[in-house]
This record gives sequence, C-alpha cells and structure tokens, in this order.
Amino acid sequence: MSYSTADSFRPVTLDDVRGAQKMLSGVARVTAMEGSRHLSQMVGAPVHLKCENLQRTGSFKLRGAYVRIAGLLPEERAAGVVAASAGNHAQGVALASALLGVRSTVFMPKGAPLPKVSATRDYGAEVRLHGQVVDETLAAAQEYAAETGAVFIHPFDHPDIIAGQGTVGLEILEQCPEARTILVGIGGGGLAAGIAVAVKSLRPDVRVVGVQAAGAAAYPPSLAAGRPVSVENPATMADGIKVGRPGDVPFGIVGELVDEVRTVSEDELSAALLLCLERAKLVVEPAGASPVAALLSEPGAFEGPVVAVLSGGNVDPVLMERVLLHGMAAQGRYLAVRLRLTDRPGALAALLGALSVVDANVLDVSHVRTDPRLGLTEAEVELHLETKGPAHCAEVGQALREAGYTVIG
Repeated sequence: MSYSTADSFRPVTLDDVRGAQKMLSGVARVTAMEGSRHLSQMVGAPVHLKCENLQRTGSFKLRGAYVRIAGLLPEERAAGVVAASAGNHAQGVALASALLGVRSTVFMPKGAPLPKVSATRDYGAEVRLHGQVVDETLAAAQEYAAETGAVFIHPFDHPDIIAGQGTVGLEILEQCPEARTILVGIGGGGLAAGIAVAVKSLRPDVRVVGVQAAGAAAYPPSLAAGRPVSVENPATMADGIKVGRPGDVPFGIVGELVDEVRTVSEDELSAALLLCLERAKLVVEPAGASPVAALLSEPGAFEGPVVAVLSGGNVDPVLMERVLLHGMAAQGRYLAVRLRLTDRPGALAALLGALSVVDANVLDVSHVRTDPRLGLTEAEVELHLETKGPAHCAEVGQALREAGYTVIG
C-alpha cells in the first residue's frame, strides 16, 4: 500500500484495512480482549474490554501513524515528518518514524505533561514545545511543514490513518465474533471510522456506537448539519477526544456507518476510569474510558455481547489523582463538608469521635480559627471523608446534625 500525500480523500475500504493489518504484523500488538464480570452484570449481557491501553506507546495511535508513514513515497520519507499532539499521536508518530528510519519532529503544547514529552523524545522524535493549546501547536507544525517540506502527519484526517486504526475492528471480530455492539470513543473520528469500515464490511448487523465527552461533542451538531462544524472552546478532562471539529475524511464515514453517537458527562468519565482501575485492574485515560462511561450512563441501552474499546492508557499521574477523587465523589464515596463548632479544647477530638461512630474515614482536616467571618468563640472545620456510597454520606450528615453540628457546605 503506497499512496502519495495528494491522495488524501480516497475512500477507505476493507481491503485498505486488511492491507494495514499485514503491514502492522510484528509492529503493533494484537491487544488483549478482557471480559468484565462487573459490567456484564450491570448490562445483563457479556461485556468485553478491548485493551488498546496496552498497545505499544499506550494507545491505538501507533497503528495509523505507522501505516501513514510507511505509505509515503521515498522522496517524502527523505524530507521527514512532522506532527502536532499533546500526547498519544505524538508518541505514535515518534515510534513509527523510528521503526521506519524516518526523521520526525513533533510539536507539543508548552503545558503538555512531562511524562508524555519525555516518552516522545525517548521514542526518537525531536520535540518542540510551542503554544498553550493544541490549535496553536497545530499551526506551528503546519508552518514547519510548509517551510521545510516535511510531511505533516494528521492525527485522524487521512485514509491511511483510518485504515490503520481500522485494524482494531478486525481484531475485535476475530477475538469476539459473537459481538453485537461496539462502543468506541470519538474525537476527530479516525478510530471510530476505521472500526466502522472494518466491522460493517464484514458484519453489518453489528451496532457501532461512538462516544463523545459532552463538553467537546462536535459530532452531534455536525451530523445534524450534514457537515463538520466546530465547537467553540471544547472542555473536558478527556484530552484524547478533546477535538473541536470532526475530520473531513472520518466525518463522511462516521455519518454513513456509525449507528449512533452518544455523549457522557465528566462525572461519568471519572467514574468509568475509577471502575477500570478498581474492577478491571487497568490503567485507562479518561478518553479511553469513555465507552465504559456510556455503559454506566445507560447500561440497558446496548445489545450484548458488547465490546468497549479502551483506546489509551497515557494518563498524567497528577490528572489521575484528581480524576480518581472526582470519580469517588461522583459515586458518593468521597465527601467534603464544612461546619462550625465552638472553639474550645477537645472540640475537634469530639467531632472526629462523632465521625468514627458512623465509620467515616477522615482523609484530611482543615481547622480555621482566625477568619473574620467567625465569631470570637467559633472555629470552622473542613473535612474530606472517604465514605461507602450515597447512603453512607446521608448517614454521616445525619449523625453530624444529631450531634449538634451546623453543616454549612
């Protein structure tokens, strides 16, 4: 499979995906398909997790990047490649280029997580930090391509990229031939489009459902308008699917072959990430957990067996901590309360004693005595508690009130 850069809008076919699968043999891993008893019980049908978070570089992005770069003409390879990414695509391009002996330059935002920057360099790319947001980084990469002749490797808007990502769909049908529904996160649309081409060509009866973060959901209005439209200021913790506008090439495929596009909230994303960690023992980034979030949102909406594609596992440790706490709070397992009490010796100990009676685990205590809003004999305490769920949260609140404490937040 060898195509020139100008051949950017040709149709993507099953033969393209099969050719990509042959090209990726020995390069990309055939990632595991893991059953989830917890999700299966919730859905009422078998649920399987396609673990692209365990792919080389930590996401599916290597597949498309390798096929795209391998398909360049000799003179294009000689000019090198350039990409723009905050993480997963950067690492995929860097490793694919190194494996193919092609020079790569990757532009990343100045605020990109250090582990992702370091990994991209370790895979062999020259990393240039530019801009505060990906749009600025993307513009810098395209300017570099125009100045140097390097080939710009788009993260999703090219047939070779889509064909490479479509190999995930072939693996799903090989590993779970009885699948009836496939859930996959959507940002620009390359992965969903590739999976849809592969799956619908072989099993048109299988339902393919895309999942977007509600704060960055460009596909629903685009599908309604019949053309790609932009979402201003997309906002979500799921940076892997934080894309303000669908790609032109994947949009046409998604519109034709993807059965439905759903959205999920930030609470559902964080709860899904927490579930993957606790129940499946898998580290998954928020974008990769979006299909699980859709299952949590409406478990009865999907015919089984269901395959949820965990598209990536590159999550910054600092973000992971915040998301886990968010997920615990969303499930009623983390409670923050503020209350006022009389400022006297033993008052804080008495408060903690009241909490121990209802078996609430105190994670953090903030004790303020000098705020001008407080009376002369008052103190304000903020408590962060680990609880057992919504019912236990209500029990904690009731116990505090019965002990005479005024909860103010």
